[in-house]
Amino acid sequence: MIAESRAATFLRFDLMGALRSRWLLSVAAVDALLFLLFVWLGLRESAILGFTGVSRVVLNVVNVTLLAIPIVVLVATSQSIVRARTTGLLELLLSQPTRRRDWFFGLLSSRAIVLLAPLFLMLALALVFGAVSEGNGAALGLEVVRAFIIVASLTCAFLGLGLWISAAAPSEEKAILWSLFAWLFASALHDFALIGLLLRTSLPPQTVFFLAALNPVEAARVALLANVDAQLSILGPVGFWIANKLGAGLAFAIGAVWPVLLGGFFTWRALRRLERRDLV
Repeated sequence: MIAESRAATFLRFDLMGALRSRWLLSVAAVDALLFLLFVWLGLRESAILGFTGVSRVVLNVVNVTLLAIPIVVLVATSQSIVRARTTGLLELLLSQPTRRRDWFFGLLSSRAIVLLAPLFLMLALALVFGAVSEGNGAALGLEVVRAFIIVASLTCAFLGLGLWISAAAPSEEKAILWSLFAWLFASALHDFALIGLLLRTSLPPQTVFFLAALNPVEAARVALLANVDAQLSILGPVGFWIANKLGAGLAFAIGAVWPVLLGGFFTWRALRRLERRDLV
């Protein structure tokens, strides 16, 4: 209980810092603008994969959010530990009767709240709006829950990666550089490398799926597509193999679970690095 109360104290401390730096307000404002934009677009007459109205809003918002999550999460986390160490804040905090892991879990919890709370509120508003305006609360509710699972899973992956970068980097400049490379690799370089490999070789669909799913962003995209199209026809032969061999349910589970496992691994490595490294 004592360790839990210390972690809660650090959680409140970091949340107050996030509010003072307007991180929470900035993330909420970006999410609100995206939501309002896609509400306007989603209530048009056209449809995507048979989805109209608020269902289309949720689909479009989550699809764009999957592109924005890596860079937003890495910016929010990649400098947190290294900045606290280089400025002496971590040494000051640990001069009190507490442990490094208490501060680490407080930091982890506060960053998760700051990043996920605006998205949760946005999807909850979409659910309420859809239930009131269209009367499809049950079907839309399941879609919103699955969409939030996908977003939270990808956030966990890059939250752990950002904390590990911050714990391993010797300076804030190196942390920014490493996080930028991680974002480029996850968002673009992995796709280009995979496309180049497909152009030069003829790989079976299961190998293509495995190589693509190693990237948590691609795994989340597959989960999103499995959520809206059980046949996954948009993915061509790979989608045909996924739909017939794995099924939409298993594809969604892989896309939702793998990023969490990856984020958990990097979070564990970040904690180990923090506990073993000198404070200065």
